[in-house]
Amino acid sequence: MAKTFDLIVFDWDGTLMDSTAHIVRSIQGACADLNLPVPPRERASHVIGLGLVDAMRYVCPGLEPERYQDMVVAYRDHYLSGDETIELFAGVEQGLAELKAQGAFLAVATGKSRAGLDRVLAKTGLAELFDATRTVDECHSKPHPAMLLELTDHLGVDARRTLMVGDTTHDLMMAQNAGTHGAGVSYGAHPAGELAACSPLGIFDSYPSFHTWLLPQLN
Repeated sequence: MAKTFDLIVFDWDGTLMDSTAHIVRSIQGACADLNLPVPPRERASHVIGLGLVDAMRYVCPGLEPERYQDMVVAYRDHYLSGDETIELFAGVEQGLAELKAQGAFLAVATGKSRAGLDRVLAKTGLAELFDATRTVDECHSKPHPAMLLELTDHLGVDARRTLMVGDTTHDLMMAQNAGTHGAGVSYGAHPAGELAACSPLGIFDSYPSFHTWLLPQLN
């Protein structure tokens, strides 16, 4: 099989790190703190991958715009109180090292803040594996293509030889908007049926199954 991809871009939450349930609980807790209707899991998980303000607009559509920042602060308080317990998905650390050894560029495109991404990269020790990262602090929120376009431009890689990997439709729609390929993982926030509607190259139920599919395409 001929080499297909030069750049692999990963979403973070729900794709590399098993943080979906904690994010949902943090959103629900923030709503409760502010005496707002607490969204069900499906609604709260739908916004994972978006920037925080965009996420709050979705989960709290009746909230006055001037209170969005209160919601963001409440969410961060809940999230930071438990983020030390969140772990990478099985196979991620070894898998990323193997992809790097194959000569692929690796990058992250995430709805996390820059401070949040830098914190988890330091905690996991994965920072040195990534050639570039983009967060919602530097770019438009997904599914806008800016993160992917900036990464491909920065690394000098053709979008057609770039693969975006994510657990949400926001990730896969961003890939479509940027002209890159997309692969979905169904072990995160959005179910396989929703991911399939975005026509990814594949949908995988574990990181190892994705890795097994990808590796021959980097040789």
